[in-house]
Amino acid sequence: MQIFKIGDRVEVLDEAISGSIDSIDGNQITIMTEEGFPLKYTSEELVLTGQRIQVTNFEVSKIKSEKELPKKKIAVGKKPKQRNAPKLEVDLHINQLVKSAKGLSSFDILNLQLETAKRQLDFAIKKRIQKVVFIHGVGEGVLKTELLYLFNRYENLKWYDADYQKYGLGATEVYIFQKN
Repeated sequence: MQIFKIGDRVEVLDEAISGSIDSIDGNQITIMTEEGFPLKYTSEELVLTGQRIQVTNFEVSKIKSEKELPKKKIAVGKKPKQRNAPKLEVDLHINQLVKSAKGLSSFDILNLQLETAKRQLDFAIKKRIQKVVFIHGVGEGVLKTELLYLFNRYENLKWYDADYQKYGLGATEVYIFQKN
Protein backbone atom coordinates (compact mmCIF):
# COMPACT_ATOMS: atom_id res chain seq x y z
CA MET A 1 0.00 0.00 0.00
CA GLN A 2 1.30 3.43 -0.90
CA ILE A 3 1.48 6.23 1.62
CA PHE A 4 -0.02 9.47 0.34
CA LYS A 5 0.49 13.02 1.59
CA ILE A 6 -1.50 16.17 0.96
CA GLY A 7 -0.11 17.87 -2.15
CA ASP A 8 1.08 14.63 -3.83
CA ARG A 9 0.38 14.38 -7.57
CA VAL A 10 -1.71 11.26 -8.30
CA GLU A 11 -3.53 9.52 -11.13
CA VAL A 12 -6.63 7.36 -10.91
CA LEU A 13 -6.29 3.74 -11.99
CA ASP A 14 -8.56 2.70 -14.90
CA GLU A 15 -9.56 6.34 -15.56
CA ALA A 16 -7.87 9.27 -17.29
CA ILE A 17 -8.03 11.52 -14.24
CA SER A 18 -5.15 13.14 -12.42
CA GLY A 19 -4.71 15.84 -9.83
CA SER A 20 -3.21 16.63 -6.45
CA ILE A 21 -4.31 15.35 -3.05
CA ASP A 22 -6.48 17.91 -1.27
CA SER A 23 -7.44 15.98 1.88
CA ILE A 24 -7.10 12.54 3.45
CA ASP A 25 -9.77 11.02 5.71
CA GLY A 26 -8.70 7.47 6.63
CA ASN A 27 -8.77 5.46 3.40
CA GLN A 28 -10.86 8.14 1.62
CA ILE A 29 -8.71 10.59 -0.37
CA THR A 30 -10.02 13.73 -2.05
CA ILE A 31 -8.11 14.92 -5.10
CA MET A 32 -8.42 18.25 -6.87
CA THR A 33 -8.29 17.81 -10.67
CA GLU A 34 -6.58 20.26 -13.02
CA GLU A 35 -10.07 21.53 -13.91
CA GLY A 36 -10.75 22.35 -10.23
CA PHE A 37 -13.16 19.51 -9.39
CA PRO A 38 -12.81 17.70 -6.04
CA LEU A 39 -13.19 13.89 -6.45
CA LYS A 40 -13.07 11.19 -3.75
CA TYR A 41 -11.28 7.86 -4.17
CA THR A 42 -9.89 5.11 -1.97
CA SER A 43 -6.12 4.76 -1.70
CA GLU A 44 -6.25 1.52 -3.76
CA GLU A 45 -7.64 3.46 -6.73
CA LEU A 46 -4.77 5.98 -6.83
CA VAL A 47 -1.13 5.87 -7.88
CA LEU A 48 1.56 8.50 -7.35
CA THR A 49 2.79 10.17 -10.52
CA GLY A 50 6.39 10.99 -11.14
CA GLN A 51 7.38 7.49 -10.11
CA ARG A 52 8.71 5.23 -12.85
CA ILE A 53 6.40 2.26 -13.22
CA GLN A 54 7.51 -0.64 -15.41
CA VAL A 55 4.84 -2.98 -16.68
CA THR A 56 5.55 -5.90 -19.00
CA ASN A 57 3.27 -7.13 -21.77
CA PHE A 58 2.88 -10.30 -19.70
CA GLU A 59 1.32 -8.33 -16.82
CA VAL A 60 -0.79 -6.28 -19.21
CA SER A 61 -2.14 -9.40 -20.92
CA LYS A 62 -3.01 -10.95 -17.53
CA ILE A 63 -5.02 -7.86 -16.57
CA LYS A 64 -6.61 -7.60 -20.02
CA SER A 65 -7.68 -11.24 -19.93
CA GLU A 66 -9.43 -10.57 -16.61
CA LYS A 67 -11.31 -7.57 -18.03
CA GLU A 68 -11.97 -8.49 -21.67
CA LEU A 69 -14.71 -10.69 -22.98
CA PRO A 70 -13.29 -13.57 -25.01
CA LYS A 71 -13.34 -13.12 -28.78
CA LYS A 72 -15.55 -15.36 -30.83
CA LYS A 73 -13.35 -17.85 -32.62
CA ILE A 74 -14.06 -18.55 -36.26
CA ALA A 75 -14.67 -22.25 -36.81
CA VAL A 76 -13.07 -23.50 -40.00
CA GLY A 77 -13.71 -26.97 -41.34
CA LYS A 78 -10.54 -28.63 -42.55
CA LYS A 79 -10.47 -29.62 -46.18
CA PRO A 80 -8.44 -32.71 -47.11
CA LYS A 81 -5.96 -30.54 -49.01
CA GLN A 82 -5.42 -28.29 -45.97
CA ARG A 83 -4.92 -31.22 -43.61
CA ASN A 84 -1.88 -32.41 -45.54
CA ALA A 85 -0.47 -29.00 -46.39
CA PRO A 86 3.15 -28.56 -45.28
CA LYS A 87 3.65 -26.26 -42.34
CA LEU A 88 6.47 -23.98 -41.36
CA GLU A 89 8.19 -24.82 -38.05
CA VAL A 90 9.87 -22.03 -36.12
CA ASP A 91 11.98 -23.09 -33.12
CA LEU A 92 12.21 -20.11 -30.75
CA HIS A 93 14.66 -21.68 -28.29
CA ILE A 94 17.49 -19.18 -27.91
CA ASN A 95 20.19 -21.74 -28.75
CA GLN A 96 18.52 -22.13 -32.18
CA LEU A 97 18.54 -18.36 -32.82
CA VAL A 98 22.07 -17.31 -31.80
CA LYS A 99 25.42 -19.05 -31.52
CA SER A 100 25.84 -18.00 -27.90
CA ALA A 101 23.38 -16.42 -25.49
CA LYS A 102 26.25 -15.37 -23.25
CA GLY A 103 25.86 -11.77 -22.10
CA LEU A 104 22.19 -11.51 -23.14
CA SER A 105 19.67 -10.57 -20.47
CA SER A 106 16.36 -12.43 -20.29
CA PHE A 107 14.69 -9.26 -21.65
CA ASP A 108 17.04 -9.28 -24.68
CA ILE A 109 16.40 -12.99 -25.25
CA LEU A 110 12.62 -12.51 -25.10
CA ASN A 111 12.77 -9.59 -27.55
CA LEU A 112 14.94 -11.60 -29.95
CA GLN A 113 12.48 -14.51 -29.80
CA LEU A 114 9.49 -12.21 -30.41
CA GLU A 115 11.18 -10.41 -33.32
CA THR A 116 11.96 -13.79 -34.89
CA ALA A 117 8.35 -14.93 -34.42
CA LYS A 118 6.97 -11.73 -35.98
CA ARG A 119 9.39 -11.91 -38.92
CA GLN A 120 8.52 -15.57 -39.61
CA LEU A 121 4.79 -14.90 -39.28
CA ASP A 122 5.00 -11.99 -41.75
CA PHE A 123 7.02 -14.23 -44.09
CA ALA A 124 4.35 -16.97 -43.91
CA ILE A 125 1.58 -14.46 -44.65
CA LYS A 126 3.54 -13.02 -47.59
CA LYS A 127 4.34 -16.49 -49.02
CA ARG A 128 0.76 -17.74 -48.37
CA ILE A 129 1.86 -20.52 -45.99
CA GLN A 130 -1.28 -21.45 -44.06
CA LYS A 131 0.19 -23.19 -41.01
CA VAL A 132 3.09 -22.17 -38.82
CA VAL A 133 4.18 -24.02 -35.68
CA PHE A 134 6.03 -21.91 -33.11
CA ILE A 135 8.07 -24.09 -30.75
CA HIS A 136 8.41 -22.05 -27.57
CA GLY A 137 8.97 -24.70 -24.89
CA VAL A 138 7.10 -25.01 -21.61
CA GLY A 139 9.04 -22.94 -19.03
CA GLU A 140 7.10 -20.34 -17.04
CA GLY A 141 4.85 -19.45 -19.98
CA VAL A 142 6.12 -15.90 -20.49
CA LEU A 143 7.15 -16.45 -24.14
CA LYS A 144 3.87 -18.24 -24.90
CA THR A 145 1.87 -15.36 -23.38
CA GLU A 146 3.90 -12.81 -25.36
CA LEU A 147 3.31 -14.83 -28.54
CA LEU A 148 -0.44 -14.84 -27.94
CA TYR A 149 -0.26 -11.08 -27.40
CA LEU A 150 1.53 -10.81 -30.78
CA PHE A 151 -1.04 -13.05 -32.52
CA ASN A 152 -3.89 -10.89 -31.16
CA ARG A 153 -2.56 -8.01 -33.27
CA TYR A 154 -3.35 -9.93 -36.48
CA GLU A 155 -6.96 -10.30 -37.62
CA ASN A 156 -6.55 -13.22 -40.00
CA LEU A 157 -5.11 -15.76 -37.52
CA LYS A 158 -6.39 -18.65 -35.46
CA TRP A 159 -4.07 -20.39 -33.03
CA TYR A 160 -4.18 -23.44 -30.82
CA ASP A 161 -1.85 -25.88 -29.09
CA ALA A 162 0.17 -27.85 -31.64
CA ASP A 163 0.13 -31.65 -31.95
CA TYR A 164 0.76 -32.96 -28.42
CA GLN A 165 2.33 -36.24 -29.60
CA LYS A 166 4.92 -34.39 -31.67
CA TYR A 167 5.58 -31.23 -29.60
CA GLY A 168 4.15 -31.84 -26.12
CA LEU A 169 2.88 -28.67 -24.46
CA GLY A 170 5.70 -26.49 -25.79
CA ALA A 171 4.34 -25.41 -29.18
CA THR A 172 1.54 -23.31 -30.65
CA GLU A 173 0.18 -23.81 -34.15
CA VAL A 174 -1.08 -20.81 -36.08
CA TYR A 175 -3.55 -21.07 -38.95
CA ILE A 176 -3.49 -18.14 -41.36
CA PHE A 177 -6.73 -17.35 -43.21
CA GLN A 178 -5.72 -16.55 -46.78
CA LYS A 179 -7.46 -13.78 -48.69
CA ASN A 180 -8.18 -14.51 -52.35
